Amino acid sequence: MLRFDDLQVFVRAAELGSLSAAARQLDLSPAVASAALKRLERQLGARLLARSTRSLRLTAEGDGFLLHAHAALASLEDGQRLLAQGRDKVSGVLQLSAPSDFGRNVLLPWLNELQREHPLLNVRLLLGDRNADLFRQPVDVAVRYGAPEDSSLVAVPLCPENRRVLCASPAYLARCGTPRSVEELNRHNCLLYQLGNRVHDQWRFGEGEQQLSVQVRGDRFCDDADVVRRWALAGVGVAYKSWLDVAADVQSGQLQVILPQVRGEAAPLHLLCTHRAPLGKPIQLLRDLLKARCQQVQRQRI
Repeated sequence: MLRFDDLQVFVRAAELGSLSAAARQLDLSPAVASAALKRLERQLGARLLARSTRSLRLTAEGDGFLLHAHAALASLEDGQRLLAQGRDKVSGVLQLSAPSDFGRNVLLPWLNELQREHPLLNVRLLLGDRNADLFRQPVDVAVRYGAPEDSSLVAVPLCPENRRVLCASPAYLARCGTPRSVEELNRHNCLLYQLGNRVHDQWRFGEGEQQLSVQVRGDRFCDDADVVRRWALAGVGVAYKSWLDVAADVQSGQLQVILPQVRGEAAPLHLLCTHRAPLGKPIQLLRDLLKARCQQVQRQRI
């Protein structure tokens, strides 16, 4: 059986007219290159190169064999490329859960991008704001804001610097005025979000010793964060939302950030999974894509 590296030594030496030059190009010692050529000649039962201390030339047998050696190496390299391409092809099912607002309005186009690049990949997406039970629901991973309460889950950071922002439509602010401090929020119709049995009517700002909590009220609340965003777009009140959820609306002018100098509550985005085993290729691709896109959105922050 002829060796791939022996063929490489012969072809490079024939092309360069020097065995030592071939050795340098292939990062081999002259002794190893010489041994490879001798091994190839012994297996073929023919002298391929006529060598002296100053010159090297192809023999008649070597000249006839060179074309076949080139073809053999090219065929092997084509096979290696095909194997590499096969490894790059991603298939299977990616099952994930995501928050309602982020999932519908931010994640969906990113998933479309992922599937365009990897058409053999199938996606099963469950939307909802309740924490997904990764041990019972048919999902592999969940995208969630905040740190997981379940210590058995592993949280992979996607956007640790994400925070909430106060926002409202220009029409609402023109009609009701713009708050000049967080204390003035109690004069405004605040759009409230309910998770489980808890209505989030205590809006927190800053962190640590600088944290400030403000009691707010409004004429409507919903357990779907996407509805809260839609109310804000409709001009009926002030929302306190993740920047990732409203960045596109702010960029388009449909929403306006209120009190941008006030540091909003932290809302880090994580990818949650159930164990520390290596993530499969589809999940790795999802993780890398979300990290990259979230960084782009964060750079738009005003």
